[in-house]
Amino acid sequence: IFRVFDMYRQLCLPLLLLLLLLLLRQAGPAAARYEPNWQSLDSRPLPGWYDQAKIGVFIHWGVFSVPGFGNEWFWWRWRGVPPFVRPEQPFVDFMAANYPPGFTYADFAREFKAELFNPEAWADTLSRSGAKYVVLTSKHHEGYCLWNTSHSFNWNSAQVGSGRNLLAELAAAIRNRSDGPRFGVYHSLYEWYNPLYLTDAQNNFVTQDFVRYKTMAELYELVNQYRPEVIWSDGDAGVPEYWNSTEFLAWLYNDSPVRDSVVTNDRWGFGTACKHGGYFTCQDGYNPGKLVSYKFENAMTLIKGSWGYVRNLRLTDIYSLDEMLETVVSTVSYGGNVLMNIGPTSYGVIPALLEERLLQLGDWLSINGEAVYNSTPWHLVQRDANATQLVYYTSRPDLGSVYAFLMSGPPAPGAGPVRLASPKFAAPGANATLLGCPTAAPPVRLAYRPGVSGVYLTLPGQANCPDLLSGPGGPWVVKINGLL
Repeated sequence: IFRVFDMYRQLCLPLLLLLLLLLLRQAGPAAARYEPNWQSLDSRPLPGWYDQAKIGVFIHWGVFSVPGFGNEWFWWRWRGVPPFVRPEQPFVDFMAANYPPGFTYADFAREFKAELFNPEAWADTLSRSGAKYVVLTSKHHEGYCLWNTSHSFNWNSAQVGSGRNLLAELAAAIRNRSDGPRFGVYHSLYEWYNPLYLTDAQNNFVTQDFVRYKTMAELYELVNQYRPEVIWSDGDAGVPEYWNSTEFLAWLYNDSPVRDSVVTNDRWGFGTACKHGGYFTCQDGYNPGKLVSYKFENAMTLIKGSWGYVRNLRLTDIYSLDEMLETVVSTVSYGGNVLMNIGPTSYGVIPALLEERLLQLGDWLSINGEAVYNSTPWHLVQRDANATQLVYYTSRPDLGSVYAFLMSGPPAPGAGPVRLASPKFAAPGANATLLGCPTAAPPVRLAYRPGVSGVYLTLPGQANCPDLLSGPGGPWVVKINGLL
């Protein structure tokens, strides 16, 4: 019996060891653990989906949407912090002319009813915009929260105003769509007039009651309950040590339910912007205008001068189609993402002018998205100011293609070929097509001219490209294979 047992042991033990080895190999290397310091946190690779996405929509929505005057800093600009920050007279005059004496900012919250808010309609517009991620203000500097939170008593949408969990409704509507973008949240670390924060400030931030019981408690709650894939931090006045930012980020990257896919920005305390974080925003509207070693995001607003809704909005206050698309193209050509902001009304509607811009962007991307999504900067040049017209470039190494964005659109009839000053042919088989032009249309002709640098493009006649002529407008994009 013992001899039989010994024989089985000799046979089975190697098999068990082999099976264990295979299981370990399938499991792959152990997941990295990040320590609560910037050297460790900054070593985390950025999840690949974010760089591929390129386009996001920012939504600034809150109590500031009710007065809809000036911008989303209405409370601060109306009340100030005497004697350090004086109230601004236009805001004082607006309140005196339109509201009774004794009316407080908190009174506006009762009017933040969102009675026309249709999250499915928003999700439809956001999906049709071509955006691959959406970032909603869960809480701005005013401290009002758009979700049902236990950390903001009677200063959240579930308890005062609409009586609804606005964040949860929008997140669900977006995620219920097969073509929906990823959902993320903006969260302000500080709150202008929160007594806990003001007490910590008076104590030179030696105490951390506001951080412990309010703002960080909110962040953990947001992540655990709503699983956002973008955490867009802001309002980070004060040293990072006060905010306990690195402790939160270590938990977020190591143990949170979104640890594998979440991305974060760079506003986690004074001195962190453009230095620490998953990707860099540096400042609002940031575009370095050159290739940089880090991933950046251009957070910009379609409403000039405001991130929140303003009631006296005029057409000239909105980015034009051409301005919007040049922002998109110039940012993407240098390797950045664009986070394009809109400000809905207090009653829950995206203003028609802003909705139009989003849908125009989506129409343009439906034709030219191949040159935007999953693209990388072209190694040779990103901006060609010496061409016949301003041209930006992107590339798709996976397709072996370079894309030239003709920012003025098609040349006028009889204007002749478009000269690209920078590119050179890589091989005799180089070829080009115009995105959005049917395959049956005449091809784009490529040519050199003796003694003149660059490549000349002869585009098919405009009549051959009816979808482009009837489309949204904006840059035309030429796809070229075979360039150095």
